[in-house]
Amino acid sequence: MAGNLFRSEEMSLVQLYIPLEIAQPTVSELGELGHVEFRDLNPNVNAFQRAFVNEIRRLDEMERKLRFLEGQIHKAEVPVRSMDSSLYYGRSRTQQEIDELEERLNDHDARVQQMNTSLETLNKRYLELTELRHVLRETAIFFDEANTRTDDILGGTHREDTHLLAPGGTLEQPDDNEAVERGEGALRSANLGFVAGVIPRGRMGTFERILFRALRGNLYMNYAEIDEPIVDPITDEVVQKNVFIIFAHGAQLLAKIKKICESMGATVYPVDERSEKRRNDAQEVLGRLEDLKHVLDSTRNQRRIELAKVAENLESWSTVVKKEKAIYHTMNQFNYDQNRKALIAEGWCPTLSINAIQYALRGVTERTGATVPPILNEMRTVLEPPTFHRTNKFTVGFQEIVDAYGVAAYREVNPGLFTVITFPFLFAVMFGDFGHGIFVTAFATWMVSQEKKLEKKRWGEIWSTFFGGRYIILLMGIFSIYTGLIYNDIFSKAMNLFGSGWEFHKHGEKWYGEKKWTYVFGVDPAWHGSDNVLLFTNSYKMKMAIIFGVMHMSFGICLNVCNFIYFNKRLNIYTDFLPQIIFLLSIFGYLVILIIYKWATYWPDASLAPGLLNTLIYMFLSPGNIGQKDLLYKGQAGLQGFLLFVAFVCVPWMLFAKPYFLKKEHEKRGGLGYAGLSDENLNDPTAAGFTSGPGDNRPSEDGASSGAGHVEVASSGHEHFDFGEIMIHQMIHTIEFCLGAISNTASYLRLWALSLAHAQLSEVLWTMIMGNVLLMEGAVLPIALVCGFAMWFVLTVGILLVMEGLSAFLHALRLHWVEFQNKFYAGSGQKFQPFAFQTILADTEE
Repeated sequence: MAGNLFRSEEMSLVQLYIPLEIAQPTVSELGELGHVEFRDLNPNVNAFQRAFVNEIRRLDEMERKLRFLEGQIHKAEVPVRSMDSSLYYGRSRTQQEIDELEERLNDHDARVQQMNTSLETLNKRYLELTELRHVLRETAIFFDEANTRTDDILGGTHREDTHLLAPGGTLEQPDDNEAVERGEGALRSANLGFVAGVIPRGRMGTFERILFRALRGNLYMNYAEIDEPIVDPITDEVVQKNVFIIFAHGAQLLAKIKKICESMGATVYPVDERSEKRRNDAQEVLGRLEDLKHVLDSTRNQRRIELAKVAENLESWSTVVKKEKAIYHTMNQFNYDQNRKALIAEGWCPTLSINAIQYALRGVTERTGATVPPILNEMRTVLEPPTFHRTNKFTVGFQEIVDAYGVAAYREVNPGLFTVITFPFLFAVMFGDFGHGIFVTAFATWMVSQEKKLEKKRWGEIWSTFFGGRYIILLMGIFSIYTGLIYNDIFSKAMNLFGSGWEFHKHGEKWYGEKKWTYVFGVDPAWHGSDNVLLFTNSYKMKMAIIFGVMHMSFGICLNVCNFIYFNKRLNIYTDFLPQIIFLLSIFGYLVILIIYKWATYWPDASLAPGLLNTLIYMFLSPGNIGQKDLLYKGQAGLQGFLLFVAFVCVPWMLFAKPYFLKKEHEKRGGLGYAGLSDENLNDPTAAGFTSGPGDNRPSEDGASSGAGHVEVASSGHEHFDFGEIMIHQMIHTIEFCLGAISNTASYLRLWALSLAHAQLSEVLWTMIMGNVLLMEGAVLPIALVCGFAMWFVLTVGILLVMEGLSAFLHALRLHWVEFQNKFYAGSGQKFQPFAFQTILADTEE
């Protein structure tokens, strides 16, 4: 695994000759294998003019019908049978099986569409009858009430301009039947008509205002709310509605009312003036509703049975269609050889996987009984292959962190191998707390132990992110436990595991410590609670951050040597690597040595120890001169002057050496007549563009290969050499490195700052909550303990674990991307994306 992660795998460009009659099963087998990234040999051909566009359109239509059926199944809440994961990688389907599947989908789609249409029609009719039932019931009540206002309505002289809403006197209440007959007769004699219907409740206020203004108040209107919820058959939403009845003079006013009703979305229903006829209509409506309800229930049951049949095979059908569609999309990238009746494909694959591909091709030939097998040729090329790192479930998370910055160039040193250790370690330096590390480790351990069950859960994007990085979180938790032990910090409290090495004596009102022996592991617990604990931890963690930073950057610079040797750029070792590492170590490497030396030296009075910050500053301001109070060792002034001189020499070394040697090499090649060859062509035996495989497929004089493939060869033009451009590029590189060495070293101080902030926040939470709770006494103590611990736990998880953990994660990410990887990592490659059904199906599920 280390070999695969240190560099990307070796890739080969392969050419496939696939007989047309077995092209579909062959591509299907390669999709199941997932080791080939096919190249598009028809980049200039429109997508609608490719060979298999009709097959793709057909599969698109099948996919559309599957989506429609899936939507209907979810809408009807019919359970879908989950498909066994082993069926994802079944054999390819024949054309006859695809035809049969298409016919079945057409039948199911047609039946469901027909039942949906029938249900929509029946629901609309059921809605109309339901509304009519309410209209008949409410209008009967309206007419019963109308008799009380007969005298009000007839109080005028029956002129057309009589105001219908004019106030009237108090009326006596006659017998119901007589009152109704009297009211209906009065309305007829008054030449009054009425309109009854149903309108959504939300539009009722607007409806009243429009009617009043349009008819100038010449109407009498009453309405009532429908208590029964009414479901819209189109949207399947519950709509609140009101029944209304409007009385007015003359046919013109009634026609105007009906137009207003239509514009407002109201439904008008015919209601007879005679009470006997209304009662008969109501009974008839009730009977028709009962019959219609039986028909609706029967239709719904049949539709559910039909959808249940589809749900049994929905996932398997969807998988088949997605695979077939991917197969034909891939085949559209191939060339067709008319003479050989074969498809010609080209693609990249790992060199180690060629035997597996050939074995898969032989299996297709044997299974289909084809007389002509597919042929695989391995070719040489000057094209840059894609980058492929073979990872597992443990390393994939760390590799994705690196790939988020940029995919490694082909065969470039991959930071992912080192990120497995350095990333969680730098996170733990900022997050170090034994108790918090236990929480993080327990959470990650739960995800790892239950990963088979949890990987099927769909709990949102945040959960997917946490679960995908479960092994990263696990290592971060383990390293946090380790650094917590080093800091001797558990929820801001110290652990006295081995007995303190300090003895305390009281002098006046203060206690002073006297060191007797060194604590076995980590920070002595005596420092916790002391007055000068911040001074100690600040100095300790700040210097530790500088040491880790210089080591991390120096390691990144040293990795350049691996790239230079592998790519045969040994000149860069002397013109780039040596001046960079000497420049960094002569300043900041020297600072690290001073830190360790000061730690290892006993100072009777710590306040008299020289300050390293002043030492570094005056190393530049006054080289060769050191005050007595800043002296650490004999000969310090001379050594610092020498190191400063070496650092300054490295700047022109980086700036001029590489352009000078490149210019001399270019002039030498020009004198020998090799000006057309570049560095890569001189060192690469494939620069001529020859291909190898069965037979000699050398490019012809016009640049085309003797095969029908699409092989690209190196151009034979002269290389352009511009000394000024190289000089500017090297100047930018030199300035960036020199300034970056200072700023990047300072950037590692975030290790100290975040570690200090995390410890202080933890101490504040404990002191303000649990500290106050533990001071309580009496009967309130148990309740306070429960409430205080709950509050402390919630704030610890929310602030210290989640928010502080995310902050430390982002800072560790920045240290790797900016401070570490830019020392050696180009990140200019292209990721290997093979044609694999597993990836395609996983993407469509998301």
